[in-house]
Amino acid sequence: MIQGALVGLRWGEVAGLRIGSLDLLGHTLTVTETVTRDEHGRPSLGPPKSEAGTRIMSLPQALADILAEHLASMGLTAADAASFVFPAPGGGHWSYANFRRRMWEPATKKAGLAGVDFHDLRRTASTQLALANVDMKTAGTRLGHSAPRPTLAVLAHATTGADGAATDTGGRFAAAMRVGDASGDGDSIATEAPKRRSAGALTPADLHFVGRAGRI
Repeated sequence: MIQGALVGLRWGEVAGLRIGSLDLLGHTLTVTETVTRDEHGRPSLGPPKSEAGTRIMSLPQALADILAEHLASMGLTAADAASFVFPAPGGGHWSYANFRRRMWEPATKKAGLAGVDFHDLRRTASTQLALANVDMKTAGTRLGHSAPRPTLAVLAHATTGADGAATDTGGRFAAAMRVGDASGDGDSIATEAPKRRSAGALTPADLHFVGRAGRI
């Protein structure tokens, strides 16, 4: 799950990820396969739909460490290059329906995030790219977009969300000013718990709970 949140992989790209596609020492991940559905609706493993979907992505150290720990827990090493990083029971790749029923829904329910979709993790990653002022070309390349329109949509969504958050912050500050003026004590201002979602994305705490609950 954490791959979707930190580097923006699609569900099918996570499900089709093999150990041979990881270079944990070099901090890279190569996307060459994805799980989709064939014309009969059955899960099928194949290359990404577009040339842009085949890509090499750099990994943050934290994610490389998580993946190394995950592989060690399953007794897998770089010698198991053909094995899936997140295998279904029996060692094959997951179907989305089975993954959602057996893993995703129990994990999100346990984390108090029932109703959250896997794509929300990818949306979280893309939003963070935009909020960090990553240029459109780099963001589009990392997300595997074959055209600029989806990347532009991400940037617009993040900008709107950030503006809304800024407005909320200004409103709270203005309210605090009024409270301080009325009471003569600026320290008496009450604070509120942070929202679970900022600019339409899950918070790090949310991702931690989902990851722990789903063990992925």
